[in-house]
This record gives sequence, C-alpha cells and structure tokens, in this order.
Amino acid sequence: MSIRMIAQELYRLHQDVERLKKEMENSPFEMREQIKERLRKLTAERDRMKGLIEGAKELPSYRKPL
Repeated sequence: MSIRMIAQELYRLHQDVERLKKEMENSPFEMREQIKERLRKLTAERDRMKGLIEGAKELPSYRKPL
C-alpha cells in the first residue's frame, strides 16, 4: 500500500472517530456501549495506520548515519 493511500485511509479513520465521538455524546445511554465498542475498534485501526505512516517515514537501517 502506498503512503498516499495510507494517508487517505488515516484521514478517513480520523473523520470517522470524530463523528463517532459526537454521535456518542448525543446518543441515548442504552446505545453508548455499542458506540463505545465501535469507537474503540476505529481508534485502534487509526493508531495502526499512524504507525504505518511513521514507519514509512523512517530511514532504512542501511541509510542511517553511524
């Protein structure tokens, strides 16, 4: 997957996390646990994508100065 595609996916996930946070604030108490679980999964996926981006930015070990 290219860095550009990862960045687009990261942006989409960030948007979804923010939308779910707002949805949870405005939702009835009965639905909050369900939304909280979806939010947890989306946040984990977002953090994984952030890690991919950060890993792609690092220089390979053979190019790092000694």
